[in-house]
Amino acid sequence: MSEQEKHQEDLRVIDAVWGELKEGGPNYRNLGWIRASVLEVKSQIGLGVLALPAVLNTLGYVPGIICIVVIGVIITWSDYVVGEFKLNHPEVYTLADVGYIVAGPIGREVLGFMYWLETTAIAGSTLLAISIAFNAMTQHATCTIVWVVIAGILVGSFSAIQTLDRIAWIGWVGLISILGSLITLTVAVGVNPPDAVDKLTQAAAQPSFVDAINSVSVIILAYAGTPNFFNIVGEMREPKHYTKSVLLCQSFVTMIYLVLGCTIYHFVGQYIASPALGSAGELMKRICYGIALPGLIVGGVLYTHIPAKYLFVRLLRNSKHLSENTWQHLAIWGGCVVFNTTISFIIAEAIPFFDDLVGLIGALLGTFICIQTEAYMWMWDNWRRPRTLKWKLLLAMNIAFFMAGWFLMVAGTYGSVVSINNSFKDGNISSPFSCADNSG
Repeated sequence: MSEQEKHQEDLRVIDAVWGELKEGGPNYRNLGWIRASVLEVKSQIGLGVLALPAVLNTLGYVPGIICIVVIGVIITWSDYVVGEFKLNHPEVYTLADVGYIVAGPIGREVLGFMYWLETTAIAGSTLLAISIAFNAMTQHATCTIVWVVIAGILVGSFSAIQTLDRIAWIGWVGLISILGSLITLTVAVGVNPPDAVDKLTQAAAQPSFVDAINSVSVIILAYAGTPNFFNIVGEMREPKHYTKSVLLCQSFVTMIYLVLGCTIYHFVGQYIASPALGSAGELMKRICYGIALPGLIVGGVLYTHIPAKYLFVRLLRNSKHLSENTWQHLAIWGGCVVFNTTISFIIAEAIPFFDDLVGLIGALLGTFICIQTEAYMWMWDNWRRPRTLKWKLLLAMNIAFFMAGWFLMVAGTYGSVVSINNSFKDGNISSPFSCADNSG
């Protein structure tokens, strides 16, 4: 072998998921840890943060802050476990791969479906939020279904970008957009708070069990970016730097949730809207939604790209078409994006009420995907390690997280179903596939 051939051999990139990454094809291993952190942040700061001020109104300051911090710590651990599991099992790209490792073909199908369903459902709730933004900005200029269709076209078009490193730049746009809208809202309600003599903020409220558990489910959704983290670490140049990106992401996200959530609730009290952007009067609502619109679209892009990528890898894994720009590669990728966007549209129109939809997703899917699964992953990967004191403490912690996750999942799903049923009975929500204004 000549020196040139040896050099070319050294430059070959063979990935356990993508196979050989050839020059001229899409590079699915080109994501740095800073851009990874931006994508992680944008995976979480979106729908959840828009609902957190209302959560504080339901729970009160002290219980609300405690719940945000505790759930943030639990899911930060889960996100850390994702990176460790990836280093131990390089073939992992999605939760379905984890399912195959720990439970064989059945595990792959079950976890793969739940992974796909959660991310697709969040994309659906994002399309719903985008339609709310369009209705608010235009004062319901046309049928809401038209706005959801437009949202789907915008989200689907950007989701077709093939690699996460190329999406990272719009992650910056989305992050600045959402934060800009929330800061604008905070300034607006601070300068001109609601003119009400009975405005009330509480250190500790006394909600019903259903209202309390639904609020906890919303907090879980606010941190439920974990499914995306599997893909993010799977496309990083150096997966060993993943933990740094997670710590930066979660510290920043928790700070934003606490500072903005508490500040907005302080000025608005029980008059908080959900999403929160409608809390500062009609004019500011239009302005805030206009600033937030790019961020909502980017959130939809991430949560459409990720499940579409899962289907794509599942269909083409171990095929040369997975990492080469053949017509089969492009056709199947485009088909996966269109399919996922269509399912998200159906979800957005079938469950057209923001609060109950995000609560149901957080309870039924977010807990299982973001808490129980990662706790079990740690136990499965570390069961044969030496039984040191540290090991025993970590085992106890993961068992506690695992059991807490099941309680939150069952109780939260019950609370969401009761809330949806009550909303239908009271006539507080529009029917599926309705043209009615959903911006409040």
